[in-house]
Amino acid sequence: MSENFGSSGQIQPLSIGNVVSAAVRLYRSHLKTYLNLAAIAHLWILVPIYGWAKYAAISGLISRLAFGELIYQPEGVKTARSHVNPRLWSFLRVGFQVGISMFLVYLGLAIVGGLLAGLIGVALGGILGASGIIVATTLAIILTAAIILLGLTWFYSRWIVAEVPLAVEESINGGESVARSWELTKGSVFRIQGVVLVAFIVTLPLVFVLNYIPSIFLIRLESGSAIYSIVYFISWVGSLIGGILIMPFWQAIKAVLYLDLRSRREGLGLQLREPPSQDFR
Repeated sequence: MSENFGSSGQIQPLSIGNVVSAAVRLYRSHLKTYLNLAAIAHLWILVPIYGWAKYAAISGLISRLAFGELIYQPEGVKTARSHVNPRLWSFLRVGFQVGISMFLVYLGLAIVGGLLAGLIGVALGGILGASGIIVATTLAIILTAAIILLGLTWFYSRWIVAEVPLAVEESINGGESVARSWELTKGSVFRIQGVVLVAFIVTLPLVFVLNYIPSIFLIRLESGSAIYSIVYFISWVGSLIGGILIMPFWQAIKAVLYLDLRSRREGLGLQLREPPSQDFR
């Protein structure tokens, strides 16, 4: 029996928990299909430019498949790919545009945070004297980190579904898809940040085991040694497996968010079909 991701008729706006729960159900119900696509996408990363475009397009493909399930208009992989593949380079543009924008945001926030932290440090140093240097330095570091973290998460929340409109909607290019994400997420940043936080917590154990633990061992090993190379290879394989396992979950999150944001921003305009009586397989 297919999972019931919503009720028939109009979709109601979802809570943070409902967004994550819907993504988990999508992931679980189509595990084999999504993991196969994610594995292919991660192998394409090894090929510069064209491979990166393929990775971006497959990411969008997973979101399109998930979106189709949410509105009870499922597509096969071949059908969905026929829509996504002609937009291959547009997906690459979306990835580069968001990536470069995030990098520029980071630089700007780092400069602003550093200047504010410096001013606070000078002020506290003048008030507390030499004994306040440690306090001033600590506060400066915390303030800079907080400004960068909050700023990056705010902008990331505005671009979180940047590739989904390109994967789902007709007559739209890469630049318009990024702008569409900015438009849809207006007024929903804090809720999206909540979704991202909960989703991160859900995936944290997997990331910790496959990514963080091997990296911790690498810190203690001498670079260039045989054991270092072995652990580095294990770390690389673990990161690859972790990426394959986590990618479909995040693309499902984006599909659910995209649908929810459209319901909030546009009064939905999308109608769900009645849930099917049997699997779409």
